[in-house]
Amino acid sequence: MEAEGRYRRLFWLLGIGAAVIFFGSFLVGRYAVAPGKTACILADALLRGVSGGRLGLSPFWQSAERAVVVNVRLPRVFAAALVGAALSAAGVSYQGMFRNPMVSPDLLGASTGAGFGAALSIYFGFSYFGITLAAFLFGLGAVLLAYLVSRASRLESALSMVLAGVMIGSLFTSGTSLIKLVADTENQLPAITYWLMGSLSSVGARDVKFIFWPIAAGLVPLLLLRWRVNLLTLPEAEAASMGVDTKRLRAAVILCATLMTAASVSVSGMIGWVGLVIPHFARMLFGYDYRRLLPASALMGAAFLMVVDDLARVLTTSEIPLGILTSFVGAPLFIWLILTGGSERHA
Repeated sequence: MEAEGRYRRLFWLLGIGAAVIFFGSFLVGRYAVAPGKTACILADALLRGVSGGRLGLSPFWQSAERAVVVNVRLPRVFAAALVGAALSAAGVSYQGMFRNPMVSPDLLGASTGAGFGAALSIYFGFSYFGITLAAFLFGLGAVLLAYLVSRASRLESALSMVLAGVMIGSLFTSGTSLIKLVADTENQLPAITYWLMGSLSSVGARDVKFIFWPIAAGLVPLLLLRWRVNLLTLPEAEAASMGVDTKRLRAAVILCATLMTAASVSVSGMIGWVGLVIPHFARMLFGYDYRRLLPASALMGAAFLMVVDDLARVLTTSEIPLGILTSFVGAPLFIWLILTGGSERHA
């Protein structure tokens, strides 16, 4: 009971911290909007959205301030929270399923497939939404291809999935390199390179609506089944003896994690380390029980990527790609985890 009370307090602190970061992210940017005005603009937007425009506050702000908060920062902050939560939840789910703490969301090729789809669509001059859709579909297709290859293999199922994912990821990476080689160096190559480094600078309300449902379709079932994910960390025979169909459960976890990863990468580009590092910190605080670990990882991932995106906006005059920042932050943190024993010490 004492441990449960401690975990409950930690969850409250984590939730409050994420909420503070969420609101604080609206105050970050080169165009300053006072905190009071920001809160009222957001409240007005919420009232008008819920009531269909019938209710709202009397505006005492400039139209430019509302445009910055609602049209620019609101989609971006929401996207950062959704992508961070999705990547972290997908990473911790894969780590439990494969019983390997070094696994990340791009293990089965979703990120590299999405990167190839985006590069191909940029090469053929697709619209921004066309690039997003192509990245999403190719991300799903890459994991489906890895799954089909593993099903045809005679190796043990988890090992064959990993090997198939590495192989498919390598093929799509080579395909992306080929596109970069033949792309126009004036316009297409810089656009492809920047997309692959990851950014939320172009995200709008349409993108948030596009990724919300796939991420929700992946995250909600995982949260509902999180106690069963604990069984995937056990040996196959022991889990089966408890009456759990591990093959179906593993397929469900793969589907949910793939939906979240492909949707996230389709709008943010390739952002590393979130799904690898954040679950380790969640284990240090909440232990190995997925009933606590999975929601904690999602909350921590959302908070982490919102902070990183805030830094990307203000550190330099030209915005830093998120993939660069997450690498600068994630790699030293992971080295620290290795040197100190990380989650193993706190188990």
